[in-house]
Amino acid sequence: MYQPNWRDEHTDQLVKALVSIKNEDECYRLLDDLCTISEVKAMAQRMEVARMLSENYTYTSIAGQTGASTATISRVKRYLHYGAKGYQLVLERLKEKKAE
Repeated sequence: MYQPNWRDEHTDQLVKALVSIKNEDECYRLLDDLCTISEVKAMAQRMEVARMLSENYTYTSIAGQTGASTATISRVKRYLHYGAKGYQLVLERLKEKKAE
């Protein structure tokens, strides 16, 4: 089991809440209550940056299409290659779902 260094009883509760989500509507509802619009948009931007990096887009193209800074793109790239493999897991699942 993956054990991030920031794990505690509060983050366990958050993860359990996320895992309990049954559909997109429930997810939108939780995100709306839990996060600011800016936080949701920032997470969405990082997911799009990760997708584009995984498809070998250039930094210039990614920055132009997403508005992400090169610092954000670099950070996402670092986690995409050396992180906990969360981006890869989710991107692969999204790709599989799109193929259905």
